Amino acid sequence: MKLDGKVAYVTGGAMGNGLGIVKMFLKYGATVIIADYNERVFEVEEVLREKGYPVKAYHLDIRDARSVQQSVEEVIKEYERIDILVNNAGVCKLKPFLEMTEEDRDYHFGINIDGTWNVTHAIVPYMVKNRYGKIINLSSVTGVMVADPGEAAYATTKAALVGFTKALAREFAPYHINVNAILPGYIKTPMVQGMALDSNQEDPESVIDGISQAIPLGRLGKINELGELAAFLASEESSYITGSSIVIDGGSTLPETMTMGS
Repeated sequence: MKLDGKVAYVTGGAMGNGLGIVKMFLKYGATVIIADYNERVFEVEEVLREKGYPVKAYHLDIRDARSVQQSVEEVIKEYERIDILVNNAGVCKLKPFLEMTEEDRDYHFGINIDGTWNVTHAIVPYMVKNRYGKIINLSSVTGVMVADPGEAAYATTKAALVGFTKALAREFAPYHINVNAILPGYIKTPMVQGMALDSNQEDPESVIDGISQAIPLGRLGKINELGELAAFLASEESSYITGSSIVIDGGSTLPETMTMGS
């Protein structure tokens, strides 16, 4: 129960990587606040509460700084603190750069960067006050290490989150606040499945199969595996790690050539 008694605020926690993180945090004893733009967040809350887990859901657009601030103040009023913040909410829509509109660009920037900024800006003052905190930003290997056609907006935002992580880690280290980034490769999430559908509407599973074959471990990652890494970074086991970017990609960024050996 390495997170016993801790209060965690997880954005985008109703599905995909966020849900994997939520489940692992609950497994290790945390109380979890799930903020998500998808109204499915209330279904997730109900299911988890029926299992006896301490969760609270917010239907929230993290681009709206005022709504974010209100939710954080409500959490502080009820629980008195927020020990862990996971900035997981993010979007990815594939489109060639020359076809990308300002609206497409701003959609990615608004959620992946501005939204992360809004939530962090609302929560950090309470961590500073308590002289304790764990912040985990979900970046990606995309933009930081690799990129494919159609990912210009997504790659830009995910690379920006690494800079954001390092800057905050340095600034808030004196307050015993650890700030780290997780860089996932291909994890089997609705986002990845949506990208596969964008690439091949007739047979998206063939895209998933092709990706799996190119990964040294031969498969996509599982959301619970990413959740375990997040739980480690949220615990005292990682107390001497800050400003780091940790890759979890099954080795997908290892090959030097396009063709995999057997």
